[in-house]
Amino acid sequence: MTQGHFPDTAGRSLDGSSDRRPQGVVVLGATGSIGTSTLDVIARHPERYRVHALSAHRSRESLYQQCLVHRPDVAVLDAAVDADWLGARLAEAGLPTEVRHGEQALAEIARASEADVVMAAIVGAAGLLPTLAAVQAGKRVLLANKEALVMSGALFMGAVEQSGAALLPIDSEHNAIFQCLPQRHRGGLERHGVTQLLLTASGGPFRGYDPERLAAVTPEQACAHPNWSMGRKISVDSATLMNKGLELIEACWLFDARPDQIQVVVHPQSVIHSMAAYSDGSVIAQLGNPDMRTPIAYGLGWPERIDAGVKPLDLFAVARLDFEPADETAFPCLRLAREAMEEGGTAPAVLNAANEVAVAAFLNGRLGFTDIARVVERVRDASEPRRADSLEAVLAADAGARALAKAGLEGRG
Repeated sequence: MTQGHFPDTAGRSLDGSSDRRPQGVVVLGATGSIGTSTLDVIARHPERYRVHALSAHRSRESLYQQCLVHRPDVAVLDAAVDADWLGARLAEAGLPTEVRHGEQALAEIARASEADVVMAAIVGAAGLLPTLAAVQAGKRVLLANKEALVMSGALFMGAVEQSGAALLPIDSEHNAIFQCLPQRHRGGLERHGVTQLLLTASGGPFRGYDPERLAAVTPEQACAHPNWSMGRKISVDSATLMNKGLELIEACWLFDARPDQIQVVVHPQSVIHSMAAYSDGSVIAQLGNPDMRTPIAYGLGWPERIDAGVKPLDLFAVARLDFEPADETAFPCLRLAREAMEEGGTAPAVLNAANEVAVAAFLNGRLGFTDIARVVERVRDASEPRRADSLEAVLAADAGARALAKAGLEGRG
């Protein structure tokens, strides 16, 4: 977490008095699960927040419905044809929302002067540039796009330090760790008496499966997570444990940790969201119901706590908490992610790009479930290690890995 300035919450002084306008919020990836949960929390606090801009990839109908409810100043879609459709529909409804399209428009709303808070919830590598634009503009950035740090960790954290942006992690695990650590923890965990970060994982829907059962997994099964409601790509990543691997990489950058200082702990109930172990033998954990509105509300309200609409945790209903080590033999994606972070440079970007291509092929029925890790490892082995010392180098590694992965898929399906 950056040592930069952390702004007061939602235009209020810390004693709760309202002394400024409601804060303008931009939601990048508004129609996904994180985006819709963010809008739910915002709607509970109209005196604190107003929606400045919303974006979506191709979900124009869903974005239209959100515009009717939240009345943003700006809406952004990827394609011009979808933006034209949305603009016409909003005009018919009498809404003055300006509709834009394309990558440049995303960067513009992320750094707009009206944007006090930017929720970075675009899935995958597509979220890197607009998230980086928000950071460079010194915004309060609620980071739900782990790929931004996975692909360009050193560059991204350097931009945070330089701009003084307030970076608050929204993934439930990283948000939990942030709550369990001292407020200022850069410079290495040892300086603050922290010996280990315990990153919890549900284990996904296939915990305990043998190789034969894993090979037969279908996209529908992989997208049925037992505890969390997520998009299809993230659900598959959770099922392969690649999501946990990406989170491990992200945690290294967020908390100035080495890969060997992070242990993945399978915790099927998803009640403890992560923990921090200290040199005096203490282990501090953050608990709560598996609902993303909790970390979202934490990021919006920090350093205050605001209502998230989440039911209190009933420990008597939970009754028990189980833990077991992650099986990196059955789920090699976790091992591959750890190795990529240890290698450094552009290796994490290569890992992420190959995984995105492989997961898309799996969801389209062109690749088996266990083949996802094989594609990632094959691309990793075929890619030349490079330094990630510029955004151009990162994007070149991303493009090269995608080309290798797609070439390897030719002739399938």
